Order: sequence, then C-alpha cells, then structure tokens
Amino acid sequence: MGSTKEQLLDRLQELQIEFSKYEHDVVLTVEAQAKYVGHLGGALSKNLFLKDKKHRFYIVSALATTKVDLKVLSARLGLGKGGLRMAPEEALGEILKVPLGCVTPFAVINESARHVSLLLDQGFKTQERCFFHPLSNEMSIALNVSDLDKFLKSIGREPLYVDLEANPSVGKDQPPDLATFVPSDSVALPDLSEEAAIPIIAENKPKAATAKAIKPSKNVQSVKDKSTNGVYPSSSLRDAEKFVEEILDKTSALLLSKITEDTIKQHREQLGAVVGDSIRKHLSSELKMLAIMYKNTAYTEGFCAGTKMGNSRR
Repeated sequence: MGSTKEQLLDRLQELQIEFSKYEHDVVLTVEAQAKYVGHLGGALSKNLFLKDKKHRFYIVSALATTKVDLKVLSARLGLGKGGLRMAPEEALGEILKVPLGCVTPFAVINESARHVSLLLDQGFKTQERCFFHPLSNEMSIALNVSDLDKFLKSIGREPLYVDLEANPSVGKDQPPDLATFVPSDSVALPDLSEEAAIPIIAENKPKAATAKAIKPSKNVQSVKDKSTNGVYPSSSLRDAEKFVEEILDKTSALLLSKITEDTIKQHREQLGAVVGDSIRKHLSSELKMLAIMYKNTAYTEGFCAGTKMGNSRR
C-alpha cells in the first residue's frame, strides 16, 4: 500500500513546507479542477503517466498552458517518435499506487516508483505557486516550486526541469537532448497492447425472434453489424449519447430475441426474471470492458483537456 494523502501532508509539515490546501469534489481533468481553484491565484498543472516499449515509466508534469507534443518528447528521449504511450491503468496501482486522476510529482514518494523518471516543466519556475493533487483528486494544494524541490530532494530525487515546448533537431550529429533522463531499469508489468486498449468483444448472436415479436429498429441492426466486426467504434468513447444509444439498442435486440412464444408459454409468471438473467448473462462482460475503456479514455482526455485549455489561453 502506498502513502496516503494524510501521510504526504504530514511529511510536508515536517519539512516545514508552506502550502495551502483546498478540498473539493473528485476531478479528473484540469478544467474540472479549475472550477474549484482556478480563481485562487496560482498555476494549474497537467500530469501524464507514460511508458515506453521497454517498460520504463515517466511522469511528465507541466503547466496547463504548456504545449506538450508526445512525438517530439519521445524523439528527444531517444525513443523514436512513437516510443511513448499512456501507461496501463494497472501501473497506477502497482507502481505509483495512486488512483486514476491522481498523478502528480508527489506520486514518486513511494518506493515502488523509484525507477519512474519525473520530468518537470521549467515553466513552473516562473510561477509564484502551483497547484497539485496530494495523492488524492479530492484536494488540491498550492506551494512554491522551491518547496516542491525541497520535498523531492528529501526523498532522494534531484528535480529535473525541462523546456517541454522545445523541439530541437535529433539526428546523427545531434543526439537526443533528454536521453540521460530515460530510466535505467524497466518494470516487469504485463503490457497493454493496442488490442487491450480497445477490447475485442465476442458476438453472442441471439436467436431469431418470431414473426409476432416487435422488429428491432434500424439502429439496432446497425449496432449488430458493428458488433459482428468485433470492435466497438472509437467514436463511441468520445460521444456519451451515442455510447448509451448503442447499449440500449443492443439490449433491445437481445430482449426481443428472448421474447418468443415458447418463452411466454413456459415462463409466463417468471418472464421478467428469465429475460433479465439472460440480458445480464450476455451483456455483463461487454459492459465491464466498455467501462474499462471509458476509464482509460478519461485518463487520456484529462491530459488532452489541460492542453486544450492552455492553448485557448494563449
């Protein structure tokens, strides 16, 4: 088990670090956090937990207004333009030991994160104080960057500040400028492949309904065709209304397929329970996988939202 919010705050007090704390509702994006503390005077931060192909992990912590190009950053680390990707969600628990939406520089306090490289935006140094979550996204604390450095040094970390908006050339005569920040050790965690990010869902084809049953809508047929391909369209993850409609259409199709004359005759009194159990049996695993996809997407969009907000302020 990792350090708690209370233990972190106690540690800051022991170090005589001055900070202000603000409790609020759970937030997953910089924009959501801004609604609670954006007016209090201080810079908001966006934080991303990344991994490379060799299972080496990175936290990139930047001002909300800083533009971060992951392809450029990957090249600067010597990993190629596609060498960085979002770390799998299980790594949050196994390595950083924080929940989704709680990645900040404070997450390296745990021993399990000793090999995680922390890259800090040099823009933090221009701010009087910055906001971070203290291992919990139900609170934000504000402190000076010098005090953040004091905390990092107390746990054996030398703060690494980087110009995250720089785009230096990388080539034979110009080696990657951030290559020295790549962790020396990898962490043994199962890799999440592209297929795992968008699960393959096996199609459970329902039995054909009788002629007396109500015909499914065109939308139901469309969803059925998409499911036959085994992958839910990525647009569903970004459009909540469409996502809900697809679930309802799929449920309707399954429901109609189960209401046959034989079913009515055999289970007239328990028809509701029979149909409900059937729906639960066929849709439970798919909905669980869709929920996981939504959680992963929320994590990714949290960082993207911070970037968009920064661009709009420029």
